[in-house]
Amino acid sequence: MKKLRHILQSKHLIKIITIIIFIITLLYTNYYPFKSKYTKDDKEFIGIVTKYEVKEDKITIEIKAKEKLLITYKYQDKEFNNLSYGDKIKVKGTLITPSKNTNQNTFNYQKYLYYKKIYYLVEATSINKIANNHNYLYTIKNTLYQKINKLKSSNYIKTLLFCDNTLSKEIKESYRINGISHLFSVSGMHINFFVSIIYLYLNKITYNKRIKYLITNIFIITYLILFPSSSLLRSAVMSILYSINYLLKLKIKKIDILLLTLGVSLLINPFIIYDLGYIYSYTITFFLVLSSSTLKKKNKINKIIYISLLSFLVSIPITIYNSFEINIISILLNIILVPIISIIILPLTILTYIFPILDSILYLFANTLETISLFISKINITKIIFPKPSLLIIVLYYIIFLLSYQNKKYFYLNIILLIIIYISPYLNSNFEVVMFEVGEADCHLIKYPYNKNTILIDTGKNEYKIKNEVIPYLKSIGIKKIDYLIITHGDEDHIGGSITLINNFQVKNVILNKGTFTDIEKELIKNLNKKKIPYQININKINLSNHTIYLLNNTKYNNENDNSIITYFTYQKYKFLYMGDASITTEDNLLENYNLNNISILKVGHHGSNTSSSKDFISQINPSISLISVGENNIYHHPNKEVINNLSKSRIYRTDINNMVKLTINSKGILKVTTIT
Repeated sequence: MKKLRHILQSKHLIKIITIIIFIITLLYTNYYPFKSKYTKDDKEFIGIVTKYEVKEDKITIEIKAKEKLLITYKYQDKEFNNLSYGDKIKVKGTLITPSKNTNQNTFNYQKYLYYKKIYYLVEATSINKIANNHNYLYTIKNTLYQKINKLKSSNYIKTLLFCDNTLSKEIKESYRINGISHLFSVSGMHINFFVSIIYLYLNKITYNKRIKYLITNIFIITYLILFPSSSLLRSAVMSILYSINYLLKLKIKKIDILLLTLGVSLLINPFIIYDLGYIYSYTITFFLVLSSSTLKKKNKINKIIYISLLSFLVSIPITIYNSFEINIISILLNIILVPIISIIILPLTILTYIFPILDSILYLFANTLETISLFISKINITKIIFPKPSLLIIVLYYIIFLLSYQNKKYFYLNIILLIIIYISPYLNSNFEVVMFEVGEADCHLIKYPYNKNTILIDTGKNEYKIKNEVIPYLKSIGIKKIDYLIITHGDEDHIGGSITLINNFQVKNVILNKGTFTDIEKELIKNLNKKKIPYQININKINLSNHTIYLLNNTKYNNENDNSIITYFTYQKYKFLYMGDASITTEDNLLENYNLNNISILKVGHHGSNTSSSKDFISQINPSISLISVGENNIYHHPNKEVINNLSKSRIYRTDINNMVKLTINSKGILKVTTIT
């Protein structure tokens, strides 16, 4: 034991071992070819239910078969009230490859599932139970769940006690925006609370610390097996290592125990290195441990303030890398909510589980918290948008943070670094246009150098794409506002996401087309008036500081597509033409009234439909690059083959093949096209 103690107390050994495990993990997870044991031809799957969620007309089940599979089954008549964890089921259905992100800097569902070792989704046609659960651990889990399923506050009991965050997407998003999501993840606070309760009872039975540590460690391991989660893994491993260190009197430093925690966690699950919850949890804990001597000198109130501020500063690089904005108010919210959650809500959650009569009280607290969170999440003045930093910048930030423990003056370098990240878009001399992948719809960005002007042409047709892909991308490149939103016409696939956009992002001006307004346009105008956003109808041009955007096609038609705003502008030697959904009739009118030739970049009309892009029109404008925004396997069979033939002399980029397309023109006039195919 003395020899082991001496080895573990070595100054650099644990650090070296952890670094080696970390490097091997990176190589293993990135270069080892993980492949599914299934093939696309497989149609029947038998496995054990490990997770499930029942909704009104759909059930989602995760099963452990040859490998983990995620099952989705839509049903009408059959209910799944008799399904339990550990049940053996037979599933018939089709294997679906999870989708990748089709727009840059957005959530990659395929990669997310890959890190969870799920390679396929199953679109089920039938699900049948073939055996009931016989596993005693699953029996415990089923018993725990059955007691709370009918409680109004069951979602919070599952979240705070069972690592099963079943809160609504809207609530989870508000907690994320407000920087308080970590309070609803089972972590060190929960482990300490549970261990304290166990100790309280064990003190009445025995004074033997070995027995106490043994029982608490058995509880922690069982808890982790029953309710696995990334943040729980970190706190569980760390707690067990602390107890071993104490019992064996190894005298390992706290920081080395934390490093060992990382090493052990990676050995248990190498992919946890990519889990955002674990990254947050471990990074914040790491710096709190480094600050332990400072924390000891502070009283309870100052300690809460210090921890909240330190946690906020430490998490900034992770937050802006993933969410592209920080919320200053999260410091205050954490100062207020940490004691409320730990002293009131968490104990009340446990008491409600034991005494369900308290359900209404817990529900009242939870509902109040949700209402406050939703309200605060809509306050934009406290949010600061940052462009996505490089991993090198993030590493540099943490190196400086570590150095600041030796000399506090180094901390000011991090403030300078954050300022540099913040202003970097205003130093970018590139002109950029982006064709977003929004399905069978249109959404295009025009960004001038130094973020001087940003124009968005159309908004696609649904809320999801705008809120979860377009807006995050805008933030990721440091765009804080849209100067002009041009709605080419009132069809849903061009205007459908507009209300979501103005409700979730700053829009300064809106341009609408001529003709009779559609219902969606009328609804948009109501929202514009409510938010006091100015809008103009059927104007000829937009005057920017050093450039002019021309809005062609002032002839009024009886067809909404033909009433599309045609957008024309130049930048350096390049000519851009965006055709909306204009048909051949409008094209002929343009040729009669405007001198359009040698167009550099053409946004092809009407998604490549044969109602647009006539041979005469394309021959006259002679585009070098043609952009077609079109949905994959769309029911209209866009783009039309004849149109593709008409465009054959140009380089064609399609969102159904190339996904998001970005064209960049640098200060020297060199054009570069990038896609995320």
